[in-house]
Amino acid sequence: MIKIYNTDQETNEYKEITEYKDGSWINMIDPTEKEIEEVCSKLQIQQDFIRYSLDNEEKARIDYEEDDDTVLFIMDVPVKEKEQDREIYTTMPIGIVVVRDDFIITVSLKEQEIIQSFISGKTKGFATYKKSRFILQLMYKNASSYLNYLKQINKETEAAELRLKESMKNQELLKLLDLEKSLVYIITSLRANEAVMERTIKIKNIKLYEEDEDILEDAIIENKQAIEMSKIYKDVLDSSMDAYSSMISNNLNEVMKLLTSITIIISIPTLIASLWGMNVEVPFEVQKYGFWILCIIAFIVTAVTIQILNKKGLLGK
Repeated sequence: MIKIYNTDQETNEYKEITEYKDGSWINMIDPTEKEIEEVCSKLQIQQDFIRYSLDNEEKARIDYEEDDDTVLFIMDVPVKEKEQDREIYTTMPIGIVVVRDDFIITVSLKEQEIIQSFISGKTKGFATYKKSRFILQLMYKNASSYLNYLKQINKETEAAELRLKESMKNQELLKLLDLEKSLVYIITSLRANEAVMERTIKIKNIKLYEEDEDILEDAIIENKQAIEMSKIYKDVLDSSMDAYSSMISNNLNEVMKLLTSITIIISIPTLIASLWGMNVEVPFEVQKYGFWILCIIAFIVTAVTIQILNKKGLLGK
């Protein structure tokens, strides 16, 4: 899907258009081969810059093509996806292609929340012809979105931990594992985005004015804050997972001790019965109440064994 937006420099009117007009923003969402060829042909740029942005494993970076004066920014954005009936937080790349002083292109596999605020025209100071500011505003909003996702992850972690205190269910443990994996993706992406932000200043054909530098500085600060928060949440989650692992191991040991104790208790009357069941002369064989005497002996020995095991704490609390 391709949509083109333009802000009129005279009236500052922002609207969706159909033609490729200088100063426009082209938003591409999961474009087809035909759409990629159309855009690259119209703007005279390499198709690779578009295709790189559609690779889900593409690393965040900046590329500059001197021949056609085109700059590619690739950033990782946070997304929430469903995987086998479980929701996980992950990241995917979004490409920003600056074509000379004429156009700016955003490319992604899916619709992104940070893009929607620009499409609606609600972002303060946004204009399609202010390409440098647009890039920096995207960076800032992206860093802010990471902070929002991290808050959601923290809330879900706390909720899962509360449920685990009531009962050790595999479902809750799997939820914590998913959140731990999500934090690994997020930390890796945030660090890659940080490198992109720091290198933005050095790109010669990206002109930064005083206000733009403030936006970039705010974006870097937000990104650093997100990195610190994600590290803290991951450390806490790692500690929790270690604690739950120890608890599960301890519970398993308790169960094994209980089962062993029950086996010992059951084996006592079985042993006595088997001894008196042999085809040889045994005590109380000719006694009128021999059977009941053996039952009483088995009961007494079993009771004493239970008492001993209970004192040693082998029968549970």
